[in-house]
Amino acid sequence: MKRRSITSSVAGGFAMAAFMLAAGCQSGGSGGVLGLNGDKPREQVLQSELTGYCPRVQLREGTAYFTTYAKGGQDDKDKIVYQASISDVTRSCSRANGMLTLKIAVAGRVVPGPAGGPGTVTMPIRVAVARGEEVLYSELHRHAVAVGEGSGATQFMFANPDITIPIPADGSLQVFAGYDEGPPTKRSSDAEAF
Repeated sequence: MKRRSITSSVAGGFAMAAFMLAAGCQSGGSGGVLGLNGDKPREQVLQSELTGYCPRVQLREGTAYFTTYAKGGQDDKDKIVYQASISDVTRSCSRANGMLTLKIAVAGRVVPGPAGGPGTVTMPIRVAVARGEEVLYSELHRHAVAVGEGSGATQFMFANPDITIPIPADGSLQVFAGYDEGPPTKRSSDAEAF
């Protein structure tokens, strides 16, 4: 009988220690959530950020794929150096002092063609923000991706982190991302989005 009491006491002690450890992991002095090492609270997502206006990113027809050919081999399947495709676009938004800051992300992959090989592939990715016919932001980025020997498809991720514009009263912003072989940079209001 004495043996059962000792076993029960030891099991109860372990249960109490586990409970205290779990309770200690969830306490944070400033109401924040403790980081992995327990020293700094992480920022919490506010309800206003979850429900606030954040325009979705659109991929226009014809801008999801990009093919590069060897010199003089335009439209020849045997002269393809690489083909790139965009599989996903997304965004995050933050608001402060009447301004909206957008972070636009693009994910995709690059596949070497018959004339391709290992090296660095540079893709033209344009991000644009418009309100109706007015272009508020448009910039063409040269995004480099390293393709290895015999690697098949290489995944890539591109981010345009700091697009800051006034918050529109009517929620009428359109955000576009995709491949574009146009001029390198356009930032004026009279530029075309694509």
